[in-house]
Amino acid sequence: MDIKSLLIQPERALPGRESSLIISANHFVNDQPITPPFSDHLELADFGLGCFWGAERIFWSLDGVDATAVGYMGGYTPNPTYEEVCSGMTGHTEAVRVIFDSKKISYEELLRVFWESHNPTQGMRQGNDLGTQYRSAVYTHNETQRKLALSSKDIYQLNLSEKSFGLITTEISNAESFYYAEDYHQQYLAKNPNGYCGIGGIGIDFRP
Repeated sequence: MDIKSLLIQPERALPGRESSLIISANHFVNDQPITPPFSDHLELADFGLGCFWGAERIFWSLDGVDATAVGYMGGYTPNPTYEEVCSGMTGHTEAVRVIFDSKKISYEELLRVFWESHNPTQGMRQGNDLGTQYRSAVYTHNETQRKLALSSKDIYQLNLSEKSFGLITTEISNAESFYYAEDYHQQYLAKNPNGYCGIGGIGIDFRP
């Protein structure tokens, strides 16, 4: 089996580093802050749905989303680099952090966009992008988010099963450390409009 299809064991993960990467403090598209502290009325949501370049653009385009950032989550290596994550030796997946106003857009709506924007049945890949860093994931910040994520997974599984798709492999777990990716990755497709975007759903609507 390809090593990139297997999650690294913690004791084998790269050691990383103490210092975090230096990035711009504000969003390239709308100039809103992408690093803490955030305004009290804003909430956080974290999603992994393949290459984070295209995934981030989907979310920053939504009304009610104040800002977005890309980073690495779900692994063991502190403050990893992109090259380290791509090696499969950190355990992280590429993730999008969504900073949103729940009075304008609900967490449930973010989940709908998440499910419809990728193929959550592919395990350690997304389309032609292979590796554990492309796995599907939802990292929740409280019990309410966790319950909504789990129930939405059950709903979308029914939607997929009706069309003979396989089982959802999405990881749903508590949000721990979010390590910001290098500055050139932040809002990449706004800086590089013709850049690679492998993101895409499978044409199955999320129907409660």
